[in-house]
Amino acid sequence: MLREGVRVDKAYRRKGVGEALFRHAIDSAKAYGCGLVQLTTDKKRNDAHRFYERLGFVSSHEGMKLALD
Repeated sequence: MLREGVRVDKAYRRKGVGEALFRHAIDSAKAYGCGLVQLTTDKKRNDAHRFYERLGFVSSHEGMKLALD
């Protein structure tokens, strides 16, 4: 089964770990001259959406996928 996704372990959530990782990734992208950081997230993950919005991300696309397994 194909798994995708990156999550902070439950024991470390709400301690700033995820935000620190994202800030580092965003800062690194800027340093390398990237013009866009893009991610996908499950529509059902409302807490994650609030987290991403707090970091400045805005909802912009509707995605679809088809599992072939």
